[in-house]
Amino acid sequence: MTSNRTAVVTGAGTGIGKAVATALLRAGWNTVFCGRRRAVLDEAIRQAGKTDARALAIACDVSSADEVDDLFETAAEAFGRIDLLFNNAGMGYKSTPIDEIPVDVWNQVVGVNLTGSFLCARKAFGMMRRQKPQGGRIINNGSVSAYAPRPGSVPYTATKHAITGLTKTLALDGRPYDIACGQIDIGNALTEMAAPMTVGVPQANGSIAAEAVMDVEHVADAVVHMAGLPLDANVLFMTVMATKMPYVGRG
Repeated sequence: MTSNRTAVVTGAGTGIGKAVATALLRAGWNTVFCGRRRAVLDEAIRQAGKTDARALAIACDVSSADEVDDLFETAAEAFGRIDLLFNNAGMGYKSTPIDEIPVDVWNQVVGVNLTGSFLCARKAFGMMRRQKPQGGRIINNGSVSAYAPRPGSVPYTATKHAITGLTKTLALDGRPYDIACGQIDIGNALTEMAAPMTVGVPQANGSIAAEAVMDVEHVADAVVHMAGLPLDANVLFMTVMATKMPYVGRG
């Protein structure tokens, strides 16, 4: 069976992006694995195994408008249309007081997490608006840091709060064009980036403590559910978190 649904997943080489891209591919979506390193993307596709849907690896720095344009044009040329964008590419920085955070670190985190999400959403929105049949879905990776910060996380937390504004505005602006937009806020999915949580990370009371984590496959399942809804239904916000993590009551 040949799929006629196409998904673009940014940050798809590792972690949450890899899990989601793999799950979409196995669920029958033609899937573009996007990330900075082509070899890592190729390996992620190899590990996904044989599927009826097709996978395509495209190396892209999402903070570059030209590279994002090339990403979506290449994807549309390969598959004919764009039905889903999972805006997932992101980066953080070690826990640091604001006055010790280098300005270039701020610019880099904003460039990937916020500008990158804007650039990808901008290009996807334009294609979804003009393709026939019209429409599609954008899912942004927010994080529970879109609501409650960790200590010393100014760049990451500020960008994730901003993603919430991007989600709400896209959900509104997309209505005339059958473009739905939602956000998944993830807490403590066990990936390489989250591994330090199992050992100990700074808490709001100044202590260092290990935190509960969950299997990243639960995040992938949630995104596949959001993606599979008809365009007249939308999960605007979903929080998927380790049940016992210190989020409710954080601080």
